[in-house]
Amino acid sequence: MDLNQLKIVIRGAGEMASACAWRLHMSHLTVVMTECEHPIAVRRRVSFCEAVLDGTAIVEGVVARRIDDSGLVRSLHAAGEIPLLIDPELKSLSTIKPDVLVEATLSKRNIGVHRDLAPMVIALGPGFSAGSDVDLVIETNRGHNLGRVITQGPAEPNTGVPGVIASETVKRVLRAPTDGELVTELDLGARVSVGQTVATVSGIPIKAELSGVLRGLIRPGTYVHRGLKVGDVDPRGALSYLDTISDKARAVAGGVLEGILRVYNC
Repeated sequence: MDLNQLKIVIRGAGEMASACAWRLHMSHLTVVMTECEHPIAVRRRVSFCEAVLDGTAIVEGVVARRIDDSGLVRSLHAAGEIPLLIDPELKSLSTIKPDVLVEATLSKRNIGVHRDLAPMVIALGPGFSAGSDVDLVIETNRGHNLGRVITQGPAEPNTGVPGVIASETVKRVLRAPTDGELVTELDLGARVSVGQTVATVSGIPIKAELSGVLRGLIRPGTYVHRGLKVGDVDPRGALSYLDTISDKARAVAGGVLEGILRVYNC
């Protein structure tokens, strides 16, 4: 098949899915993204799902635009943009007829994806088994196998422990202390100190456990549930990291690209 004719649908538009879409788009492949009506993104500046609310989102120079009609897909591709549909149930697959479906919601469980949905189905991370419910699985766990293309069996199980950044793991992640609406006066890029209140949920403060830059923070006014990751403090303090794809996401996206080329570039 001519790679220029290849059609790829990515389910999800959070940070990891956006990195995949960006890398495939930059490789001149045709990409469509699908998302739910109320997405939650922590690293909002590198997540195309922001287009759901804002109409467009830009990640490292690439534009994703929300559309409400799959008939507009071709015109957006011609304009060099990535179409984003509100279609969490993948109903648009019947009209788009993709050659590849990438399950990139990182749900850590199978939420209705199977090999019959497209000629090739790729899933990110745990919750899927390559060779049975999907064709390929891409490893998302940091470490020696990050980005590895798995042809048989599952990815490594979810550890629940954030990756190490500047020797910090759990302390850099901000989580909701209870159910309710997240309220904050801070924005992405704000510098915070240990013990500083970053946000509140139902009046209960979320305090920074280390000093650094707010690399991630969900939209104020979002309803959250207890334990949900709502922010990320980067102890390195580099503001440039806010607007660039992470090393982890870039590695996973490379695995997706490799998996596609293994089949369609031979």
